[in-house]
Amino acid sequence: MARTIGSDGGRTEAAIREASISLMARFGYEAVSMRQLAAEVGVQAAALYRYFPTKQDLLFTLMREHMDGLLATWEAARPAKADPRARLNAFVRNHIHFHVARRHATHVSNMELRALSRDNLTQILRLRTAYEKELRQILRDGAEAGTFVIDDSGLTAIAIIQMITGVIVWFRPDERLSVEEVAETYLAMTMRLTGAENARENAHVHAHA
Repeated sequence: MARTIGSDGGRTEAAIREASISLMARFGYEAVSMRQLAAEVGVQAAALYRYFPTKQDLLFTLMREHMDGLLATWEAARPAKADPRARLNAFVRNHIHFHVARRHATHVSNMELRALSRDNLTQILRLRTAYEKELRQILRDGAEAGTFVIDDSGLTAIAIIQMITGVIVWFRPDERLSVEEVAETYLAMTMRLTGAENARENAHVHAHA
C-alpha cells in the first residue's frame, strides 16, 4: 500500500530513494516505472521529477551514494598502523558489515551497472576502482612484507571482493550465524586465499633453520 509523505522535501526525497532501492532490487531497473515509484511513495508522479529529472538520474544517485558510503566507512575503519594483516582484517569486516546492512542497495549496485549511461557508468566504475585499489595495495604490501603468499594481487583482490560481497545472497540475520560470526568465517577463508598461514609457517621454519 502506498504511504503518504508530508511536504518536507528531505523526507520525501529519502522516501523516494528507499522505495526505489526496494522496487529495483525486487523487479529490476527496467521494470520499475516512475509512476509505480510515485504510487509506492504516495506522491504524484510529476513530483518525482522535482527531485530526479529522469529515472537514469535516480539510478546514478543511488549507485553513487552507495559507493561514496562504502569508501567513507572504509576510510573510518582503516587501521592507523600499517600492518597488512590488520588492514585486511578491517577491510573484510567493514565490507561485510556494510553490505549486509544495505542488501538491496548492494543488489541494485551490482546488477544494474548495465542500465547506466556511458558517462554515469564511467563515474561509478572510477569509484569502484578506487575502492578495489585499496585492497590491491593491502595485498601488495602484505606480499612484499612476507605476510601473504600471492601470485597476482589484482586477481586475488577480485576473488576476495566477489566472495565477501556474495554474503548478501544467502545471509539472513535471523538464521544461526550473526553478522560478526559470518565475518569471522569469511576472514579465515580470506587469509587462506592470501596464503597468510603458509607465510607464517614459512617464517617459522626459516627462523629455526
